Amino acid sequence: MTPDLLEEGARRASAYSRHSKLGKTASGGRAAGFGRLATAGEVDVTHGRILYLEDVSVSFDGFKAINKLSLDIAPGELRCVIGPNGAGKTTMMDIITGKTRPDEGTVFFGSTIDLLRYSEPQIAQMGIGRKFQKPTVFEQLTVFENLELALKTDKGVKPSMFFRLDSGQSDRLAEVLHTIHLADAVTRMAGTLSHGQKQWLEIGMLLMQDPKLLLLDEPVAGMTDEETARTAELFLKLKGQHSLMVVEHDMSFIKSISEIVTVLSEGSVLAQGTLEQVQNDERVIEVYLGR
Repeated sequence: MTPDLLEEGARRASAYSRHSKLGKTASGGRAAGFGRLATAGEVDVTHGRILYLEDVSVSFDGFKAINKLSLDIAPGELRCVIGPNGAGKTTMMDIITGKTRPDEGTVFFGSTIDLLRYSEPQIAQMGIGRKFQKPTVFEQLTVFENLELALKTDKGVKPSMFFRLDSGQSDRLAEVLHTIHLADAVTRMAGTLSHGQKQWLEIGMLLMQDPKLLLLDEPVAGMTDEETARTAELFLKLKGQHSLMVVEHDMSFIKSISEIVTVLSEGSVLAQGTLEQVQNDERVIEVYLGR
């Protein structure tokens, strides 16, 4: 989630705590009052790629975390990324989302948007959503209020004061609730949800912002087998509607959702192909899977 959304969520959670004794929430049906950057047009995918990295490198204190990394993803694709700890998976996502600036290389969103020219909040506003391993939902707000907070609306002070969900927004919220398996938990406080349900809620908050590309870091870590299976169903449903990059260590989960798997090692692509192809690659066996 973007820093401004985290800040506003904390404010609303605090307000909820103050008013809870009166039996009312901070939301009152309104969206939060924080600024948003204007969306700068649509992403051009006429060349068949929504994300394109070429010869990207970055070093930290002499250690090359990313080393001449080149990778591209097609619109609507579900790409799985695997690799040993320290392979550069998180740093790669940091670069895509503007958290880390590379020393060299090219990073494009579609054919025309040079991501290296934009800040982290600007990149999020363009349509790149990121989910970290640990869910960051607002636990003192309800499931509904978390999703409402994430709505892509005018977040100025005056519009927020008079904001009410219109029919389209209500329909969208209901659709997302169904997609993330939380339609029966709409009035529950987020803090009472299971770990897996919190993960789904955060994904729902990203979906409310209509992202074109979702970056998902170890989304099934800590989930039960049932939650993992339902998450696989969710990702397969989102494929085609959104582009997804899923970083995971759970090979059973990868098997259930993957078409193309990219293996990173020492900051660059070691192998790429179907899961069966990369599992049988001697280099991958040596550095990651083991014998």
